[in-house]
Amino acid sequence: MKIYDISQEVFSCQVYPDDPTPEKKMLKSMKKGEAYNLTAFNMCTHNGTHIDAPFHFIKDGKTVDEICIETFVGIAYVAEHHGIVTGDDAVEIIEKAKKQNPEATKRILIKGDVEVSLEAANVFASSDVLLLGNEPQTIGPQNAPMAVHLVLLGANVILLEGIRLSEVSEGVYFLNAAPLNLSGADGSPCRAVLIALEK
Repeated sequence: MKIYDISQEVFSCQVYPDDPTPEKKMLKSMKKGEAYNLTAFNMCTHNGTHIDAPFHFIKDGKTVDEICIETFVGIAYVAEHHGIVTGDDAVEIIEKAKKQNPEATKRILIKGDVEVSLEAANVFASSDVLLLGNEPQTIGPQNAPMAVHLVLLGANVILLEGIRLSEVSEGVYFLNAAPLNLSGADGSPCRAVLIALEK
């Protein structure tokens, strides 16, 4: 069984502009003669590899703890693309996923330096997609991500941002990207992994 860790390391992770960076503090240290090591940390819910809940942009949207866990765990399709994802590109990605495994259309991960266009967001939002993932720290244009987020999160398409897919080929995998169970939160870090399916 081949497992791909598609998460960023937290303390060296990428951070969206103006978000706080993760901070680590050693509360106890065996190097200092103390009996054990104890670490505390502080971070934004959208640092590194993380999910966006609808509440991130939708006033009355679902928070992290209100999202069904099956959204984050199940069959997924990895599609490689570079540049802007157009509406036609989104249709093609969904069709390719459906041909390989109809269940894979529920969780789409896009490999590459991509920007999901508003047209593509509308295609994904009107399909069976439960979760849409990408490698950049935001799903839409970095300088104006709100419109794309509103379309996707407004349709309860959960976002998985900041994943790392350089070692993963296009195809169908089993995804586990379960977030921390953060009550009332708009997002959460997660340790996302893909498991290659046996053929």
